[in-house]
Amino acid sequence: MMQSLLALRNLRRNRRRTMTLITTVGLGIFALFMFDGFNFGIMNQYKDNTIHFKTGHGQLNTRGYREQAYEKPWEHWIDDPARIIAGLQTIKGVTHLFPRLDFYGILTNGTVSIAARGTGVEGKTEAAFFWTMSIVEGQTLSDQPDGIIMGIGLARALSAKVGSRLTLLANTLGGSYNGIDVTVVGIFHSGMKDVDDSYFRIQRQAAGQLLDTTSVESIAVGLAADDGWEYFAREATRLFPELEATSFAVLDKVYYQHAVDWLGQQMLFIQAIVLLIITIGIANTVSFTIIERTLEIGNLRANGESTGEILALLLWEGLAIGLIGASLGIGLAYFVNLVVIPNGVLMPPAPGLTRQFNVKVELRPFMILVTTAMGVLVTLVATLIAASGKIKRPIAELLRHR
Repeated sequence: MMQSLLALRNLRRNRRRTMTLITTVGLGIFALFMFDGFNFGIMNQYKDNTIHFKTGHGQLNTRGYREQAYEKPWEHWIDDPARIIAGLQTIKGVTHLFPRLDFYGILTNGTVSIAARGTGVEGKTEAAFFWTMSIVEGQTLSDQPDGIIMGIGLARALSAKVGSRLTLLANTLGGSYNGIDVTVVGIFHSGMKDVDDSYFRIQRQAAGQLLDTTSVESIAVGLAADDGWEYFAREATRLFPELEATSFAVLDKVYYQHAVDWLGQQMLFIQAIVLLIITIGIANTVSFTIIERTLEIGNLRANGESTGEILALLLWEGLAIGLIGASLGIGLAYFVNLVVIPNGVLMPPAPGLTRQFNVKVELRPFMILVTTAMGVLVTLVATLIAASGKIKRPIAELLRHR
């Protein structure tokens, strides 16, 4: 206890140097805390875009459907979706269920014909859940029986605008050619070029009429909580062993999971660099402090203090600097996030995207403990590196220092 109080008094002896040490730690912790919040914000942005634009929290297919290529894949679709949906609705945490029918077809305006891939969806049900679809013209697909929404690139290629009438052609499951007339009700800009240039959505009933089927390829799932997938998957496969549940992270591995893995590794690399800089800066400053206090250390040694007790005193000083610096860094991070950038940071298009997106810096409370521990640890390590050799010098040599 006495050593801790003495350490605090020692920090007041050279306030300028103490403030330098505290500032070094504070800025380092500020950078780590803010960068973690920025990374977490990007991860959540990617997750929301995946869940609320394309896949939901995951989807169900017949077992083995996604891992194997079939000559006639429609023979392995879900035959009685109404029965399956009724059973899935009994699982705790399920808020939305979306039967879907994916297919390829040809869209034509009478002059230009373009091959595209589409999904038959329950428009009114999906409109409330898939809210990250950025509609740049018109509205999202809801209860329009002959409505179609399409990517901005596909709309440009067909010279289509809201209200335009198009014809959609496709092969039925029996092999004959079929077509329906559709009306453009909305044009979206996802920011993913391959989606914007070739993707559309129509009503599932219209898709079933076009393909001459009542089956669905998959059932997408919306949950009350993002972390509820494992429980849902376990219960769903218990109720329907013939089905297989796949999470959104697997369904969109390239866009979401790879991005999360990359950002995680980047965070570790940046952390290592920042911590190394803090350690070097503190070790250098503490070394100068110890050189100035060489005579004092010699007197303490001459009065019977052991090298361990002196080292403990210096480490108490380092602990105080680490805690104070980390607290200031975390406080500064919250101030900047709430006052300076309350609406996040507007980022340019990421690789593979074609539009800007806004990233909220989401500071995670548990990272307060993690970054504080990092700040204290590097301060103690730097103090140990700077002090361990110097305080062990012979007493006579320490007392001769001028």
